[in-house]
Amino acid sequence: MMIVISWYAKIPRNFLTSLSLRACMCGRYTMFAKPSDVQQRFRATMSAEVERKLSTPRYNIAPTQEVPIITSREYGRTVEIARWGLIPSWSRDASLAYKLINARAETLHEKPSFKDAFRKRRCLVVANGFYEWKNLSDHTSTLLSHPPPKKQPIYVQLKGGGLFGMAGLWEEWNNPATGDVVTTCTIITTQPNELIATVHHRMAVVLTPEGEDVWLHQHESLESLRNLLKPLPSEVFEMYPVSTRVNAINADDASMIEPIALSELAASAACASSKQRSLFS
Repeated sequence: MMIVISWYAKIPRNFLTSLSLRACMCGRYTMFAKPSDVQQRFRATMSAEVERKLSTPRYNIAPTQEVPIITSREYGRTVEIARWGLIPSWSRDASLAYKLINARAETLHEKPSFKDAFRKRRCLVVANGFYEWKNLSDHTSTLLSHPPPKKQPIYVQLKGGGLFGMAGLWEEWNNPATGDVVTTCTIITTQPNELIATVHHRMAVVLTPEGEDVWLHQHESLESLRNLLKPLPSEVFEMYPVSTRVNAINADDASMIEPIALSELAASAACASSKQRSLFS
């Protein structure tokens, strides 16, 4: 089980917000399924403590927060809790976590931060959907009396909704200052499919149920694993614009994933602009 650690409390909120709004992918996501649905979908067990934590729906998960992952142990699949942002076991401090929320599929096998975990500690990061930010063209702004923000949040999910597993890696790190054992994770990204490419140049690796089995199997060849790290086809997904309230790290409710129309972007922008002035000050 994850131990809460003191370094997280020292991270400025404006740093966390700017981190997840940069060019990384995936930088925010949702997980609001019931614990029993997670268990059934991924054929995994969970402790009472994990079940308690998953009982709170999450609509705006940000880096360094606790997230559910699926691991494969000698006793079967387990739902565990990890901090989002990988800290390699050899790291002297936790500072790398801020930079390692994502791992590029193309270089997993060679990067010191990831190559050992790629071989031995793979996981699924459980999600209902994820956010990306689209750069709006100038002609869109001219349609509105109050132009929208330069980046519009877009919510991406499976068609019809539902749970999915993003390919991830996990590590256990011994905090030298406290002696605590800290579980952390990262989400693997790859080239986007045609749909996601209209928004961003990277996308999270979403696995099929069959791909999940291979990914979690302890004795797969590296070639078989690397063959999984490709984008699912565009027709699997749907996406739509949502309120810029997602930019605020402390906003977390079901309204975050409600679709908004183009005419609503101006109001959304006005709401967000005052928040962003304080977030990035």
